[in-house]
Amino acid sequence: MKRILLFVITNIAVMVTLSIVWSILSNFLPILHVTGLGALMAMCLVWGMGGAFISLQLSRWMAKWSMGVQLLDGAAGIQELDWVHETVTRLARQAGLPQPEIGYYESDEVNAFATGPSKSRSLVAVSTGILRTMDRRELEGVLAHEISHIANGDMVTMALLQGVVNAFVMFFARVIAFAIRQGMRDEEGRESAFAGIAEFFVIIVLQIVFGILGSLITTWFSRQREYRADAGSADLSGRDKMIAALRKLQTYHEAVDTRDKAFASMKIAGGKGWMQMFSTHPDLDDRIKALEENRR
Repeated sequence: MKRILLFVITNIAVMVTLSIVWSILSNFLPILHVTGLGALMAMCLVWGMGGAFISLQLSRWMAKWSMGVQLLDGAAGIQELDWVHETVTRLARQAGLPQPEIGYYESDEVNAFATGPSKSRSLVAVSTGILRTMDRRELEGVLAHEISHIANGDMVTMALLQGVVNAFVMFFARVIAFAIRQGMRDEEGRESAFAGIAEFFVIIVLQIVFGILGSLITTWFSRQREYRADAGSADLSGRDKMIAALRKLQTYHEAVDTRDKAFASMKIAGGKGWMQMFSTHPDLDDRIKALEENRR
């Protein structure tokens, strides 16, 4: 229920914000009142890109609230938690990054993630499951991987790509639906009474279809950024530590909850076979092989 409520609140916030932005832009840019492909593309860019970047700005808050992340200050009095804070701080300094927020959340899943709208407003969090499962050598490899995501600007780049995909999905769905509506006119150019309803449903169906196709692009990019973060971890903490962490994950890959697709990019597990096309993370065997072959 907590995540459903978060989803509803976030989407309401996005819709309200974008409606205000569109209203302001319409007042200052009269060209947006003109009908045509140019105005349609402008509208799709505002809604597609805007939605992605608003979600990015809310990402740190969403992760903390939905997963119950408790922030650390290095003085928790619990040896393992204080070590996590010290290690993330050291790795961030080593990578030339500002101090990120550091936290943990109660969960049996073996997972860690980094999120946030910028390098200066980032969050690194670990599950209690990964703290129980991995030794410090392995966990340092994972923490270095998450710091590498921040250093690479992966969250911003992913939001930019998602925004572009969203804009094109909206644009082409509406263009094709409009063409179908025009094709429904009779010989005298009159529209059917159901033309508007048909156009609406065609837009919905096409957005679903194009959205699925677009996800192939975003998940492919997400898998590539995992390889880059693995390589970054190898540079920061040592290749053997990252390989050891991935081998440990192979043992515990079922202890990662991937049911919530909204947070799939924060999860470690990857898909197998043809399902890997829709997975945000590569197969663990492929990641280990890439590190062993020193591929980037």
